[in-house]
Amino acid sequence: MQLDSERGYDLIGDVHGCAETLVRLLDGMGYRRRGDVWRHPSRMAIFLGDIIDRGPHIRECLHLVHDMVEAGQALCIMGNHEFNALGWYTPAPPESGREFVRDHSPRYAKLLEETFKQFESHPAEWKAFREWFMDMPLYLDGGRFRVVHACWDKYLIARLRERLTDGLIDMDFLREAATDGSFAQIALDRLLRGTDMPLPHGLTVTTDEGFVRTVFRTKFWEEHPKTYADVVFQPDGLPDRAARTRISETERRRLFLYGPDEPMLFVGHYWCSGHPGPIRPNLACLDYSAVKRGKLAAYRLGPEKRLEPANFVWINVEPSDS
Repeated sequence: MQLDSERGYDLIGDVHGCAETLVRLLDGMGYRRRGDVWRHPSRMAIFLGDIIDRGPHIRECLHLVHDMVEAGQALCIMGNHEFNALGWYTPAPPESGREFVRDHSPRYAKLLEETFKQFESHPAEWKAFREWFMDMPLYLDGGRFRVVHACWDKYLIARLRERLTDGLIDMDFLREAATDGSFAQIALDRLLRGTDMPLPHGLTVTTDEGFVRTVFRTKFWEEHPKTYADVVFQPDGLPDRAARTRISETERRRLFLYGPDEPMLFVGHYWCSGHPGPIRPNLACLDYSAVKRGKLAAYRLGPEKRLEPANFVWINVEPSDS
C-alpha cells in the first residue's frame, strides 16, 4: 500500500472505544463531519490499530474509522486486538494442537469482553467488521516514515513483502499463526506485540487487569543497555530485584534494535503516560492510555524527516469515555 510522501498525515494512537474523545481530537485538527464521514480539506488520518476493546463506545469507533477509510479519508493498520478478534473466530489447523487461532482462554475472553457485549444486538455488523479487519495492513511504509502497531522489524517485513500483498494477511496466514514457531506466528507477534524478555530469577508480574506475566515488554531502540531497567517498556515496571539485574552479553545480543538513522517510525500499543513527545528524533509512540483516562494522542506529520515536538497533539479523556 503506497503513501503519498508529499501529503500531510495525522497519525492517531490506540482509540480502544473512546469515540467521544476521537471526535474531539478530529475536530481540533480541522476535520469536519460531512454526512457520515469526517473529512479534512488537505490531510488524511492514519490510525495505528487497536480501535476495539475496553472502552465504552467501540461500535461507534468502528463505524467512524471504517467510514473514513472507505471514503479515502483515512488508513488504519491492524493492532493486536483486531488480530485477537479474528483469531477468536478462526479454527486452527489440526496440526497446531489448538481449536482456534486465538485460544478461548480467560485472558482473551477478558480482553474481548466489552467488544462482544456492545455487539450482542448487532451480530451481522460485528461479522462485517471482522471481515474488514482482514483489509487492515500490518504496516505502512511511506519512505521517510513508517507505521506499525508495535515494532518494525525490517528482516521480517522483507519476508512479509514476498508473501503478502500490501501487507494484508490472508486466511492461510491467519491459520498458520496458530502453530508455535511458524513464520506467521513470529511475524505477527513481533509486529503487533513488540519485543519481550523473560523475567529473571523466576519472578512474575501481575498486571492491573490481573494477568500474571513471566515476560516483560522491552525497548527496541536501546543501544547500550546495562540492566533490565534500561530496556523495560511497559507501564507497570519491574520488581526491584529484576530491574537491578545486569543484562548478560548473550541477552544483549538477542535484543532487537531499530537504529537512530532509520526513517521516522510511529507505533502505538505501549500504554505511555505523561507529555506526548518523541522517544528519540526518529521514533514516537502514540498510545497514551486513552481508555485508562489518559490522552488520545496524534502526530501531525508535515514534510519533516525528523520528529518535531510541536507536532504532537492530544485530548485528555473524560471519565464518560473511558
